[in-house]
Order: sequence, then C-alpha cells, then structure tokens
Amino acid sequence: MHKARHPDGTTLFVDRSTGERGSKAPFYVVYGPDQTDRWGFYCGNCESFATAVDAMGRIKCTDCGNVHKAELWDAAHE
Repeated sequence: MHKARHPDGTTLFVDRSTGERGSKAPFYVVYGPDQTDRWGFYCGNCESFATAVDAMGRIKCTDCGNVHKAELWDAAHE
C-alpha cells in the first residue's frame, strides 16, 4: 500500500492494486492508520481524498469531477 498524508495530517494508506474505474482515472480504496479499516476513496486523477459516494455506488471527486458510475442502476433513480 502507498502511504499518503491527508490534508488534516492523518497518515492514510492507498491500495493502488485495485480500483474502481472513473471517467478520468481510477478511484483507489483508502485505509485508515491501522491499515485495516476502510476509510474512503482516493482520486487517481488529481490525487485528492475529496470524494463522495452515494447510495447507488457512484463515486465523485469533488475537486476534479472524476466520476465512477454505479455498476447497477435503475432509470427511475435518475
């Protein structure tokens, strides 16, 4: 895992071995300081932790707009 520092000073770990496809670059899973608890996602495009995930599984980087669309979706939710 790749060690990365969050803007608040926390050391986090980015797993670059697996990722979710994004429109600009992959999103990588991030683990907390203990390397076992899943913390969130890291944008491979702009290297930001500023990501948001909704109930449908969409991931969006709020800094650069990189987006991962949900694997399964229902047009009624659009």
